[in-house]
This record gives sequence, C-alpha cells and structure tokens, in this order.
Amino acid sequence: MQEPLLGAEGPDYDTFPEKPPPSPGDRARVGTLQNKRVFLATFAAVLGNFSFGYALVYTSPVIPALERSLDPDLHLTKSQASWFGSVFTLGAAAGGLSAMILNDLLGRKLSIMFSAVPSAAGYALMAGAHGLWMLLLGRTLTGFAGGLTAACIPGLTLPSRPGLGTSIFSKTWCGGCVLQVYVSEIAPPGVRGALGATPQLMAVFGSLSLYALGLLLPWRWLAVAGEAPVLIMILLLSFMPNSPRFLLSRGRDEEALRALAWLRGTDVDVHWEFEQIQDNVRRQSSRVSWAEARAPHVCRPITVALLMRLLQQLTGITPILVYLQSIFDSTAVLLPPKDDAAIVGAVRLLSVLIAALTMDLAGRKVLLFVSGYAVGWGPITWLLMSEVLPLRARGVASGLCVLASWLTAFVLTKSFLPVVSTFGLQVPFFFFAAICLVSLVFTGCCVPETKGRSLEQIESFFRTGRRSFLR
Repeated sequence: MQEPLLGAEGPDYDTFPEKPPPSPGDRARVGTLQNKRVFLATFAAVLGNFSFGYALVYTSPVIPALERSLDPDLHLTKSQASWFGSVFTLGAAAGGLSAMILNDLLGRKLSIMFSAVPSAAGYALMAGAHGLWMLLLGRTLTGFAGGLTAACIPGLTLPSRPGLGTSIFSKTWCGGCVLQVYVSEIAPPGVRGALGATPQLMAVFGSLSLYALGLLLPWRWLAVAGEAPVLIMILLLSFMPNSPRFLLSRGRDEEALRALAWLRGTDVDVHWEFEQIQDNVRRQSSRVSWAEARAPHVCRPITVALLMRLLQQLTGITPILVYLQSIFDSTAVLLPPKDDAAIVGAVRLLSVLIAALTMDLAGRKVLLFVSGYAVGWGPITWLLMSEVLPLRARGVASGLCVLASWLTAFVLTKSFLPVVSTFGLQVPFFFFAAICLVSLVFTGCCVPETKGRSLEQIESFFRTGRRSFLR
C-alpha cells in the first residue's frame, strides 16, 4: 500500500514545512552578513563623520592654550578667540550648500572623498600656523569639509505601508549627510538600522577623541592627529563602489547591478533588491513646484522642521561644545577642565547610544520632553525632519533647514565669548534655559508624534490637521 502524502518529506516536497521559504529580502540580509564588504564600505564612509565631530570641538582645548601663548602672533584676545571658534560654522554653511550640488554632480562616494581635500588642508594650516590668518583659514576649511559631509541631503526612502512603524534609520534620513545617504544606499534593509546609526555615533566619538587627546597632546599635534582619519578614509573609499542608487539615477544600470552584487556577495541573488531600488529612483524623480510649496500640507511641515532646527541650535549646543574647556575654566569645578570636557564627551556618546535604542520604544515627543540634548533634541530633530518633510520638497527644504541652522550657530558662537566677558556666564545660560522652555511648548503644540506611523499617515495629518490620523 502506498504511504500517504501527509507528513511525507523528501528533497523536493514537504507537505507541511516547519519554516516558510526565506523571502528575497531575508536571503539578501543573510548574504550580506556573510559578506563583510558592506561593513568595510560603511566604516570607510563614516570616518568622515568622525572627522566632523573632531573638527567641530577642536577649539575647546586650543583656545585656552592660545590665550596663554607667549607668541604675539598666536596669542588670542577674546574677540579673536570668538572668530576662531565661530568661523567653522560659516565654512559649514558653505559646505552644506555645496553638498547639494556635489552630491548629484559627483555622486555620494566622490563627494565624501572630495571633502578630504579641504579637511586635510585645514588641519595642515592649523598645525603649522604662524599667525591668526592661518588659524582662521584652517578652521574655515575644516568647517567646509564638515558641512559638506554633515549636510542635509535627501536619503533613501523605503516603501512604507499604512499601519506599520519604521525604525529610526529606515525612512528617508534627510538629517544625516552625504555620508548618511551613501550608507543608507549601500546597506541592505536587514542591517540598515544598525549601519544607519553609525554616522552620528562616529561624530560623537570623534568629539570624544579630541577631548581625550587634548589631555595628552599640545594643540599643534591635535591638528596633526586630525589628518589620520581623513587619509584613512580617502584610502579606503578608493576601493569602494559608488552607491547603486546613484548609478541608477545616472542611467548606469549595469554598473549599478555590479556594485550591488559586490556589496551583497556573489552567492546572493540581488535582482529583487535591484528592482526595489529602481522603483524607488523612479518615484523620487519628480520635484515640487513653487506653487505646490505654498500649499498648507507642504509649507506646514517645512515650517515645523525649520523651527525645530532653529530651536535645536538656540539651546546653545554648538557654542557649549566649541568653548567647553573655556566654560569649565571659568567655573569652580573640582576636576581639571580638560578632564571635565572628556567626561562630557563620554556622556554624549553614551546618550546617543541610548537614543538609538529607545527612540522607537519611548516615542519622539516623550524623549523631547524628558531627556537632554544628546538623547532628545540632538538626534530626534534630525529624525523628525526626515519623517515630516514632504518627499518631493525634501531636497530644497532640508537645505534651507541646514543653512538656517549653521547661520544661527554662527551668531551664537560668535557672540558667546563677548557676552560672557561683559555680562558673565550666567546670562547666555539663562537664555539657553528659556529657549528650552519655549522648545517644550513648541513640542507640545506643534510637533506630531510619529512613532509607529507610516509616511502616508504623517502626510495626512499635515493635509487635514486631524490628529486622528496619528492614532
């Protein structure tokens, strides 16, 4: 008698398989975990974020050293120190605007590599400085490189479905940078969240490294040390491919397929993912017109994102980081100011790690209300920008937000030391505290909770103003 088929197993047949066959996305994820090239490419790219964080706070230990310098050509007055600290932000504003052009002209990878040129030149000028002009020019060039890599450029948007939440880094990440765009475009969906967290983590780690090296090295050698990650980055990126999405946007389909296969591994069928990327490129090809930009469902989210970026800077984070050691110098702290600065850097790194782990659990508004800058207003502002800005207006709107942010940072950083010299340290900090209170009111009244909401639900909220779409 023939055995029944129920429960029969064979090489080609299983009546009730214990596990469903893996989806194309699951197979791509497994293949990528076995193929370490995508992790190497990510590491090469985020070294630019490390350099940005390092360069931003370079003045923290350097200004006190130059204020005590016996060399009349390098001795800094308070006014000169304020220029040395703030001119970085002007360079960053110029770099951010340039990134909007270079990102599409050269591609993601070459834009990152191009940023190494002004960065290396700036560090060389500061390391060999014999006058104030060399310090200011070097600081401006490193700011330009930082703005180029930290510019707000439209990232990769995954198809969203109503009712499904999205992790912190799986939607369009307009707040990342050219680096974040490159990372989001080379990373497979299964590990995009983990890899997408690395740019901000590396930026904070770069700041911590500068504070830590400030305990050991004189100020010229701090500039020399800043060259190392820049040179390693450009060396590694020379062997990495362009992102498949950029190649597809230029009509180089075969090259894009080869790049995707290189990143995923030879044993992975990449055609399913390749088709998803092709579809995504087609959907993002259109741009919003000026007439559409005046529509409430477009201008309202742009206004919310712009005000969040302004309030983020008005909390004083940039002048505090730039002049951190000088601030501790003027307070009666128990530890040496260099040690205090290093502790702040370590706490920031821990806070960003906490934010990356809890943002989708606690919700955006909750963290904005109850947490400090590194957990709340730092990373969440970037995330909310990526979630609320209309896709078709994201390029121009995010560029406007970044320009306004860096110009606000310049005004605050340039005026911080003169205000402290005239009125005392308490005045700017009272102002920052008042802005934090305004930020709480703004968050409660104007910022929607986007946790677990699809892009379609968020857009419907701004079209109608009905919060029922976000419930």
